Amino acid sequence: MKTQTKSKKVNKQWLHDHMNDTYVKLAQKDGYRARAAYKLKEIDEELHLLKPGQIVVDLGAVPGAWSQYVRRKFAPKEAGVGGAAVGALNGTIIALDVLDFEPIEGVTFIRGDFREEAVVAELEALIGGRPVDVVVSDMAPNLSGIESADSARMADLVELAVDFAGKHLSPQGALVCKVFHGSGYSQLAKLFKTRFRIVKPIKPKASRDKSSETFLVGIGLKPVPVVPKSSP
Repeated sequence: MKTQTKSKKVNKQWLHDHMNDTYVKLAQKDGYRARAAYKLKEIDEELHLLKPGQIVVDLGAVPGAWSQYVRRKFAPKEAGVGGAAVGALNGTIIALDVLDFEPIEGVTFIRGDFREEAVVAELEALIGGRPVDVVVSDMAPNLSGIESADSARMADLVELAVDFAGKHLSPQGALVCKVFHGSGYSQLAKLFKTRFRIVKPIKPKASRDKSSETFLVGIGLKPVPVVPKSSP
């Protein structure tokens, strides 16, 4: 019974903090589905990654706040406020997630697991061989509470995103990827540095203070080294 009472208190405190959160209130005001929109907004405003006319892939897109932000960037200024941009769209946005996605006008959605080859093939078919300008990934595993296992699952998703970006980004393209600052972080940062010319870690103000999440941003692919063939 004590455990249940403590759990109720924790849930009540979380709900209170959530409802009084500055970014939650901003999201409601601006029409975004989640406060996460302001994480991408801060990253974009610092690094100027998103521009009209681009091709953007949004991995781990649900509930859709990042796609909403990109949609807003690609819409004429008069076409809506915050997450409610509609009408003309100058660019291509492809979103992917294992969960259901409430439609956003102009955003193409694929429901599936990014770890499955068939799902990636469907995504690649939609890209149609065109160079992608920006890949944003808010993917995260279902957390077990076991740090070593959670870090391994997170690393797997990040590595898949880096591999996908390496195959499909334009030479000057960018990857924004959520990571956890803890076990395995240094290895992921090293991976980014081997694949991108510019690597910048960012902890947006919109990330909760208690959260270990941060974002690695890689800009400009490094040439893939050519391994010389051995002589017969």
